[in-house]
Amino acid sequence: MRTLISALVALVLLGASGTALAHNCPNEMKAIDARLADDPMLSAEDMEKVIELRAEGEALHNAGKHDESMAVLGEAKAILDI
Repeated sequence: MRTLISALVALVLLGASGTALAHNCPNEMKAIDARLADDPMLSAEDMEKVIELRAEGEALHNAGKHDESMAVLGEAKAILDI
């Protein structure tokens, strides 16, 4: 019985940690938005790309595809040097 309770607690904690990591996408989007608000010196092409990546990242996040969202948002952050 004690082993079963320990295993159950471990599974709950594991699930909670995955959820916490999955919700980092909004923080990444906020960082991108904050940098865009500073009017970065980007070419029109790069600015368009960042905006597209930001939108795609949000769509992926909303679809529950957090790993893909983080990758796309990471591309946008790289262009913005953040």
